[in-house]
Amino acid sequence: MSKPNPRLPTALAALTALSVLVASPPIVSADETGEPAKTASGNEVPGYKRTTLGLYVTATEAYEMWLSAADKVKVIDVRTPEEYAFVGHPEMSWNIPIAFVTYQRKGGRFEYGSRMNPDFVAHVLEVAAPTDVLLVTCRSGGRSAMAVNALAAAGFKNAYNIVDGVEGDKVHDPNSVFDGKRMRNGWKNSAPWVYGIDPERVILEEGTARQTQ
Repeated sequence: MSKPNPRLPTALAALTALSVLVASPPIVSADETGEPAKTASGNEVPGYKRTTLGLYVTATEAYEMWLSAADKVKVIDVRTPEEYAFVGHPEMSWNIPIAFVTYQRKGGRFEYGSRMNPDFVAHVLEVAAPTDVLLVTCRSGGRSAMAVNALAAAGFKNAYNIVDGVEGDKVHDPNSVFDGKRMRNGWKNSAPWVYGIDPERVILEEGTARQTQ
């Protein structure tokens, strides 16, 4: 079992700001076949998690794919560096954010928003070729769908969306103490994960790296 991260309490403000990226479903292109999109195990994929490539896996399926061909399959985590560090991540994953959180104190008020990463595809190309098998993840499948669509537009053919992401979907059971918590599925609830960071696996442009120090 993973040990608690002693840095976690100091990151609460930054993690609160992340909600701007995931509060509402992203607008993505869904398939045009008219057929329900499903994962290999038959789970139906919500519209906002669908991609132009139509390739979907659950976190459990993704981990099994990686285990069967670890030298050929890459896991790309497109969450922010804050999420990657403080929420935890698949140990083998590359952190290449699709977007960043922005925040500032202005006029006595705390303001936050998001900024898309203009170098996202270029950074993925630093670690993967367009023919590689990519398993793309975020918190719960929305931003990863956006990322897969961006990669598809750049010529990637084998990018799968991990539809339940790292944290998973919410429990909907008013009788459960976990009601509203992301504990139904997701990588953290079904496959090994860590807090520890390999700096070589966090891909940021130099200016961004300096700003976060």
